[in-house]
Parts: sequence; C-alpha cells; structure tokens
Amino acid sequence: MSVNEQNYVEEAERVIQNLKNRKNEKGREIPMVTTSKLRNLLAMSADIYNEIMRSSEDKLDGELCSRIGYLRVRFLYEAGRDPGVKALVETSGILSLLKSVNGDKKRYILFNRYMESLVAFHKYYGGKDD
Repeated sequence: MSVNEQNYVEEAERVIQNLKNRKNEKGREIPMVTTSKLRNLLAMSADIYNEIMRSSEDKLDGELCSRIGYLRVRFLYEAGRDPGVKALVETSGILSLLKSVNGDKKRYILFNRYMESLVAFHKYYGGKDD
C-alpha cells in the first residue's frame, strides 16, 4: 500500500473498514483500537506537526527527525501492549510511512493528515472508547 496526497483519505477508510470485526487465527475477535488510544497517538503526531508548521524550511532539522524516530518507537511500544493498536499499525502501514518521512516536511504533513483521517473514519464507523 502506498499512501499519497491523492489517496490518503480512501486508504484510511479502507484500513478502518478492514479492522472492523477482524478475527485471529483461533476465531476470536481482535478488538479494534479504542478512540482514546487512537487520539493519544494522534496527539503525539500533532505535537510534531505543529512544530513543523512553524518552520519555513522544507527539510526538517535533526531534533524534529529525532522526535519522528521516537514517534515510531512509541507506535511500536503501543502496538506491543495493545492488540488493537498492533492491528492498526500493521494494516495501515504507519511505521513505513513514518520511516519514509526521512526529513521531508511534506511527507510528515501527509502522515499527519493520514492519521487524522484514520481517527475520523474510526469515529464515523463506530469506534468505541475504553
């Protein structure tokens, strides 16, 4: 899957629809990520986004690149703790999208819009809170 400026909304919708009513290999329902967990992940992404939007540079500085790297680690950590987050991370390609940012402002903006779209479709399709 390749997320770009033309398809990120459709991809987010596809991801959320695929996550609804998923079952594991034993036939048990895989719980969907909760709204609060998804919003927490978005909040971490939005903090970096806000900082990036204040910059007039197209290339991100080392501190911002470091924060993006740490964001990948946080996604991995949360995925390890919560099967719903793990399903989201694996289905959405969030980690590879974050890795592809590679210091590019426009790529991070795309990532953040994709995250916002995931949250919106999650809510629209009846995502539950804790």
